[in-house]
Amino acid sequence: MELKSKPRTKAQEATQAIERIYITMRHLFNRGYYKPMGVSGTTLREGLLALQPEIYGTMAEEKVELNGMVYVLDRLPSGIEECSIINLTSSEGYNSDSFPPIIPEKRRRNCYRIDQDQMNIEITRGRSDIYDILTHLTFLFIESHKIAERIAEQQEQGIGNDWEKVKTVALNPSPNQQEIDVALAHTANIIGRTFEETKGFSEQLATEKHPLKFLKIIYWLAKHGLDELNDVNKRSITFSPILRERLGHHIHGEIWADNIKEQLEAQHLLGRTIHIISANMHSVMNCLFAKQVLSSEFGTDEYAIYELLSKPENSHLRNKVSEFAEKNGMTFIKDSSGTNIDVQLFDLSKVNLNHCFLHEEKSALISNESVLIVMDYAFGEQAFETLDELLKPYKKDKNNPLSLDVASVSIMGKAGILSGDKGDIMIPTSHIFEGTADNYPFKNKFSGKLFNDLGFNTVEGTMITVLGTSLQNREMLSYFKKSSWGVVGLEMEGAHYQKAIQAAAKIRKNIRENVELRYAYYASDNPLETGKTLASGGLGLTGVKPTYGITLEILKQILELD
Repeated sequence: MELKSKPRTKAQEATQAIERIYITMRHLFNRGYYKPMGVSGTTLREGLLALQPEIYGTMAEEKVELNGMVYVLDRLPSGIEECSIINLTSSEGYNSDSFPPIIPEKRRRNCYRIDQDQMNIEITRGRSDIYDILTHLTFLFIESHKIAERIAEQQEQGIGNDWEKVKTVALNPSPNQQEIDVALAHTANIIGRTFEETKGFSEQLATEKHPLKFLKIIYWLAKHGLDELNDVNKRSITFSPILRERLGHHIHGEIWADNIKEQLEAQHLLGRTIHIISANMHSVMNCLFAKQVLSSEFGTDEYAIYELLSKPENSHLRNKVSEFAEKNGMTFIKDSSGTNIDVQLFDLSKVNLNHCFLHEEKSALISNESVLIVMDYAFGEQAFETLDELLKPYKKDKNNPLSLDVASVSIMGKAGILSGDKGDIMIPTSHIFEGTADNYPFKNKFSGKLFNDLGFNTVEGTMITVLGTSLQNREMLSYFKKSSWGVVGLEMEGAHYQKAIQAAAKIRKNIRENVELRYAYYASDNPLETGKTLASGGLGLTGVKPTYGITLEILKQILELD
């Protein structure tokens, strides 16, 4: 029988491109170094251009993709565009007076400027962190070469002096506004954007300390791109031997989990019923304490108080709630392990549960002896490392390890939605892991109907745990949405959490086999709609209602207040 070959769909091509990208990344990591714009980086560049992720917008076109560039720069250390050597390291003692840490605005990772040519980025959150960084850098270097090739073309043709004008102002420590506008006009010509767009992005990136940030970024990207085109000096990415040796061994996760268990022991809480919540460092605390601290001054409209606490200018109110919480049953554990995951412990026996935003004042008095462990958001594969270690028995006495009595695990996260809008809620019935045959069906204590009845727009179905949010394109996501997989959203941690939970409950028997699970995500973006991707901006106050709506339902179920 003759086999008929069928043309591949765009979704299949996208899936294959992602597989090539990740295989290449692993190969380059094992090799120890590579030049992103050299032969060794070709597969990554070609894969990214073939994939054309939604988050990177028009990267395959001649004009420079500015929204994607802002998104990437928010997640990379300030000044990285100036460096020709980027070294990915483990936690190797760079944090000192000589090398003050640089922390990106939208990613919790320590970075160190070693000298004018080298930036070190500390990897303590696993492979997902490496994938994230390499993807962003590949995009940035592609844009760098777009700019350089445009300048080189002008120089060959002997037309225009855009590059010289931009360079003069970018290197001037104190140009006047007229000179800046002239340079932006020439920049617009180089990057293929209007003057209005270019000036708008310049104002968006400008800070009080770095008013010329945008011009300097364009200058350095162009300079390094031109050097590479002229074979003067090629940028390189290296991986330290210590990082290659340590990656995958749960070194940071084990320290993190031991710190939590030691604190539980110190407070005589190890024998109590424990509920683990993966969320943020404000919503659980505010649900339990904000009413007692702020209602006399700001009234009893709970969501009005939550919005008040969410505004950047109200740090004094957040501090007031935090100080009260630490005197009334909350212990804050600042991370010292390198995971960048802070933790709060709540001894509910010390919390006045009759004066919080969980039930009507006239309800019967409630009390609870449980302990809440609230862990800040993990990142990708780090979710498995941290929860796997946390669910293991406490081994202070090696002969008599003490298992934690974990009654429930609740996961509240941000995710991309495929059928809805920012601020909507997704309730997963299972997780499927992108690029593998792994799937994790489970019984979720939450339901779509629960949140629909509370007035939220809610979708219920399968969630896909992706290898990286910046490597998803429209065709592939549309396939997952429309096919029998029935995917309603995408995120980066669900399958990793579930793998750790199932191993602890079903195989290792470290925790209750019938541990209760709650998963709910609020939509931070819709990658299928132009203008609603992650690159288009954050949720702002739109995220307050779903964040606290989910948190309140987690607490009500834990306290059995339904």
